[in-house]
Amino acid sequence: MKNTIKICLALIAFLALASFTNVGGGHGYHVGDIATDFKLENIDGKMVSMADFKDAKGFIVVFTCNTCPYAVAYEDRVEALNKKYADQGYPVIAIMPNNTDVKPGDNMEAMQARAKAKGFTFPYLMDKGQKIYPQYGATKTPHVYVLQRTKKGPQVKYIGAIDDNYQDASAVNKRYVEDAVDALLQGEDVPVETTRAIGCSIKV
Repeated sequence: MKNTIKICLALIAFLALASFTNVGGGHGYHVGDIATDFKLENIDGKMVSMADFKDAKGFIVVFTCNTCPYAVAYEDRVEALNKKYADQGYPVIAIMPNNTDVKPGDNMEAMQARAKAKGFTFPYLMDKGQKIYPQYGATKTPHVYVLQRTKKGPQVKYIGAIDDNYQDASAVNKRYVEDAVDALLQGEDVPVETTRAIGCSIKV
């Protein structure tokens, strides 16, 4: 009897925890939430916020870094997203969330060098003090949030992975971020709103 009670209590605790957990965003934003704007330093030394993009219809916010193999594997695809969608109103904003004391390879100088080497055309911002990624609920690099501008503010429409194959871009079957942005541009519902982000844990 005691064992049965313990099992029941454990199950209740698990379900309670699960009810507060989102596969895409942990304890941060969920789909439908309004995201708070940020003001973070870009690799060019300027402070950047979503409000700076006056004509944007929304944003592809990507938490990423230099040192994670998953993030590196997605760099070209993130650049491709910006080239495809920035002119359509959905620019990429990349944010580096790691503690640079733990990961010095993600410091500002390294970010600048990486952006120059790869020819990034999007802002690459540092989450100094690590205040923004917890608001979003990001847990991995990369971790993506597609936002759509509304009268209330930028609304979260998709959370999770860029696509379904980090190892091989040519073998991708599901392009989650592209599908989400394409749907929003066409005034349709996002077909898949959350997926599990695959990557390295954010270093605190």
